[in-house]
Amino acid sequence: MRETYLGLGAADWQALWLSVRLSAAAIAFSLPFGLALGWALARRNFPGKAAVETMVALPLVLPPVVSGLLLLYLLGPQSLLGSWLWNYLGIQLAFTWRAAVIAVAVVGFPLLVRSVRVAFEGVDPRLYQVARSLGAGPLDAFLTVSLPLARHGVIAGLVLAFARGLGEFGATMMFASIRPETTTLAIQIYVLHNQPGDTNEQQMWRVVVASLLLAFASLIVSEWFVRRGRQHELA
Repeated sequence: MRETYLGLGAADWQALWLSVRLSAAAIAFSLPFGLALGWALARRNFPGKAAVETMVALPLVLPPVVSGLLLLYLLGPQSLLGSWLWNYLGIQLAFTWRAAVIAVAVVGFPLLVRSVRVAFEGVDPRLYQVARSLGAGPLDAFLTVSLPLARHGVIAGLVLAFARGLGEFGATMMFASIRPETTTLAIQIYVLHNQPGDTNEQQMWRVVVASLLLAFASLIVSEWFVRRGRQHELA
């Protein structure tokens, strides 16, 4: 009988912490791109804007396994980019923990961009223009005026993307496969479900409860930051 702590075994805890680390790495990787794209969509009109908005939102409506399959064909060992990374840089993406990070980042990116865009749309653009008129550069005005005022919405987007990453399954399984270094919380539930025995079923439900608690806590934190942002706009 395996040892447990708070009802979860060692493999379950490993999957939980791996999910947390992968989600944290994914949002750290996505944040610069999400900030830039969210700000551009909120503040700029440019040719092809509707197409960009559609492409960004696409992972929200695509089956996750399709997103993973596309990543595999774009970055897999047989693809042009994947083979170049391996042959010239010695970097393999598919079927590694890097693939899991990319998969989690892709499925969470639309939530991040949407929250960032809404946050910047709630900031008076004249404040940015005033900072520019006083001699601040574009980046300086963004970092000292626009971003601090939109910070609650940005953090809410980060938490949402993080929560989405905790529950990611389809894209990760397709692009990263089921390996010890890619067995996330969702994949651990899948593995336990496919193992015979009442003990494994009971353990599976304990992991399900843990994932529900994590998701619930993440949504509460995200909603709190959204409310703080709205209160700040009304103040």
